[in-house]
Amino acid sequence: DRYHATAVAFDEHLFKCMVYIDMNMVRAGVVKHPAEWPFCGYNEIQNPRQRYSLIDYHRLIPLLQMRDIEELQESCRKRVEEDLATRNQSRDSKWTESIAVGSKVFIEATIKRLGIRAKGRKIVGSKKSYELREPAIPYGANLTPENGLLRLQNTYNWDDIG
Repeated sequence: DRYHATAVAFDEHLFKCMVYIDMNMVRAGVVKHPAEWPFCGYNEIQNPRQRYSLIDYHRLIPLLQMRDIEELQESCRKRVEEDLATRNQSRDSKWTESIAVGSKVFIEATIKRLGIRAKGRKIVGSKKSYELREPAIPYGANLTPENGLLRLQNTYNWDDIG
């Protein structure tokens, strides 16, 4: 599936995920800095709305173990600048393909919550970060002999067209 939810631990992983999302338009080459894209969390945090806020700061600040909005803003700026400085602008499958991302304890708890639905999933990770992943299926692996033959009849040489 192109779009799916990824469970993220309420710790350092959540902040990294937020920065990764804020950097989407930078990775796409649309802007050079998230501040240039008006529709991202970065701008919501740096310039909080007085009314109709999209972010629940009263919940987010404690989740990220911050003292106040100023600390959240500074930390967000710092992390985005670090990401820009390291030119870390490639897609990270941790955030785009995982079922869950967090500590080993978080991943194990997620597996418990998923129950039988976690069968066949594997834990990938190191000391600081773990992921719960689905097995990778090669593109076209689900073609059966019946529809595999259709592929030969559904191709055209570019030079033969028109």
